[in-house]
Formats: sequence, structure tokens, C-alpha cells
Amino acid sequence: MINDIRVGSGFDVHAYGAGNHLTIGNVQIPYQHGFVAHSDGDVLIHAICDALLGACALGDIGQHFPPSDAQWKNCDSVVFLKHCQQLIVEQGYQIANLDCTLIAEQPKINPHVLSIRTRLAEILHLELHQISVKATTTEQLGFTGRGEGMAAQTTCLLLKK
Repeated sequence: MINDIRVGSGFDVHAYGAGNHLTIGNVQIPYQHGFVAHSDGDVLIHAICDALLGACALGDIGQHFPPSDAQWKNCDSVVFLKHCQQLIVEQGYQIANLDCTLIAEQPKINPHVLSIRTRLAEILHLELHQISVKATTTEQLGFTGRGEGMAAQTTCLLLKK
């Protein structure tokens, strides 16, 4: 039945700014910059949230956690992710899989992929094989190519419980 399966896609971008690490998938990666953001700027978790919300037609992360609301200042994005997961569960769905791509020239993500996948699996109570995280560059084109920031895109598949 068509309502038994839902697909969602999410995309997020954050510029680099002051700091000494990037939080990606709730893993702190040492780097010469941090993310410029209202929350912790976890570009990957934000893209996952938008994918989950989109799959159930529940809006986007900005509607649920507006940056104009001071309570979300410097917030750990895990709070957002758990909320989004709860919303899809209330709709009767569970995550079948997540396919995530990080887009940046630097830092190199591949050494951290297993840590990121493991942490996301812990947060979402999923098996490691349900979460794919990969990285690519834009061949030095655009804002990511100039080293100004990072983008993330995620596709999720949800199944009716």
C-alpha cells in the first residue's frame, strides 16, 4: 500500500567561522573552524531532520526549531533529531534507512565516517547497516569548493510499523 512507505530528502548548509571543531553527526571533529549557526550547527543532523519531517509532510526543521527562538541558541542538535524521530513514530513510521552525503573540501570526513554512523545509530536506536554516511567534494567549485562551509544531504526511507 502506498502509505506503508515514505521517502524524504533533507539538505542543510552552514558556513565556517570561529572555532576549533565541527560537530557532524554529534561527533566533534577537530578543525581550524567551527560552524556559524544558531544551534550547534550540526549540518548532518539538520539534513536528517528535514528528511524525516519531509517524509511525513511535517514541515522543516526551521518550523519546529526557529532560529529566532532564543531557547534553541547553542542547542545540541540531538534534541532536534530525537524530536523529529518521535514525530514520525507518532505518525506510525519507523526509519528503514538513512543515506547521507557530506559535501566539503575540508576537513576530510572519511576517517570519521564510522564514528558518525555509530553515533547516529546509537541516538536513533538503529543498526549500523541502516545508516550510510559518505563524503564528496565539489572539485573546488562554489562555496564548499572555496572552503567557506559544508553542505549535507540526506535521503530517508520510512516504513509503516
